[in-house]
Amino acid sequence: MNVEDNFKAIQHKIQEACQRVNRIQDEVTIIAVTKYVSIERAQQAIAAGVHNLGENRLEGFLTKFESIANQANWHFIGTLQSRKVKDLIDNVSYIHSLDRKSLAKEINKRANRKVPCFVQVNVSGEDSKHGLPPEEVVSFVENLSSYANIEVVGLMTMAPHSEDQSYVRAIFSELRNVKEEIEAKKWGHAPCHYLSMGMSNDFEIAIEEGATHIRIGSKLVGHEYD
Repeated sequence: MNVEDNFKAIQHKIQEACQRVNRIQDEVTIIAVTKYVSIERAQQAIAAGVHNLGENRLEGFLTKFESIANQANWHFIGTLQSRKVKDLIDNVSYIHSLDRKSLAKEINKRANRKVPCFVQVNVSGEDSKHGLPPEEVVSFVENLSSYANIEVVGLMTMAPHSEDQSYVRAIFSELRNVKEEIEAKKWGHAPCHYLSMGMSNDFEIAIEEGATHIRIGSKLVGHEYD
């Protein structure tokens, strides 16, 4: 496992995907998902030039942050329990899983700054996935205007693991449409310029459909443990 080689290979695939749809490569942020790897492997990613790390469990985040701290921007990408917000809110750069009013209230209460958040959307409707149904997203985001410490920078989704690329593409396309609807409203609290979508198995399709943040685990840093 050579993280630097993996990073270069992913950058090349990003470049190709961007060229296919006339996008600029610099519009795409790579988040190394370090959930299944050690502190040492996460540090290898930073050494290779990765500036953004993603964790989806509080315990994993706290352990790695203790060693790595501000060497990287931290993205919390997993389901976040309201009672755990206080333990990470001062140290995360982005939260990718805002999906309910109770969580918004806790973020707003605990933060001492404006926290960039992605609203999580369950586009596929799968029971195993968290997030708001697409038809509820616009009103949910509108109602966040009273939370001074929350800025909705974009939307996030996870596509199903499917061999049907046209289906996966449709999931990403639908999220982009909702994002553009919110973006067009020019709400001060919700610029909504970003799309967090695409993982190791589908990030090229996601980029073609407008992804600005891709979350890459196995193809970048590997899988050391469960």
